[in-house]
Amino acid sequence: MTSPYGLAGKAAIVTGASRGIGRAVAKALVQAGARVCVTARDPGGVSRVAEELGGVGLSGSVADPAHLWELTELTLRSFGRIDVVVNNAATNEPYGPLMDADPDRWREAFTVNVEAPLRLVQCAWRAWMGEHGGAVVNVCTEGAAHVGPNVGAYGTSKAALIHLTQQLAGELAPTVRVNSVSPGLVRTEMARFVWERAEDEVASGLPLGRIGEPEDIARAVVWLASDAAEWVTGTDLLVDGGTRVRAAYSSAAYAVHDRLRDHHLPGA
Repeated sequence: MTSPYGLAGKAAIVTGASRGIGRAVAKALVQAGARVCVTARDPGGVSRVAEELGGVGLSGSVADPAHLWELTELTLRSFGRIDVVVNNAATNEPYGPLMDADPDRWREAFTVNVEAPLRLVQCAWRAWMGEHGGAVVNVCTEGAAHVGPNVGAYGTSKAALIHLTQQLAGELAPTVRVNSVSPGLVRTEMARFVWERAEDEVASGLPLGRIGEPEDIARAVVWLASDAAEWVTGTDLLVDGGTRVRAAYSSAAYAVHDRLRDHHLPGA
């Protein structure tokens, strides 16, 4: 039976791919037949994932425009094409009330979470996608649609990324499809402080009864990147275990927000 994904032989760039959601996305893309170029700040992690998946990798920060162009060139040299871009790398800093946010840290959040995805899409568009087409998937967050304690910079920047997704979908159509996936609470290192020691409490308030796994998000990303979603662009796919409908399932307080209120950074 022919796979509906249509990813065999195609090439993908995945950022923030040394662990968590990014690693799961890269692995799922390879399982669907694609070849991957992975990046993250951790050289050892990038090397391990690239070797594990039979792909290539380049360590560095997505906040560095030169790194994004080097990443694009590496993908073209290695595979001769760039069909998929997955912007997963992100920062959840600065953490805390916005009235206490340092302006430089605020700008860093937008550089990593919004500017870097735009720059990488620009690179891929100019190098390959503008002529040959492709798909972009940005990893956002379900929290972009509502306010939460201490995560104002993260939520605001991810809300901007959702709008950027829609704007690019309009500008790059019909050549390139651009969509986003918004995870709920997922078992990653970045979110460990939220779910660790409170997993049962958080899960009990969700209609589907558990927090997310990186693979849950990876499957959604692969679908949006594939031919199976060929008539989908400019959409944000919510993958959250029912967070948005939680109120109809349980009258209990939102445990995630309780954890965010209680968490303090070292030295804070």
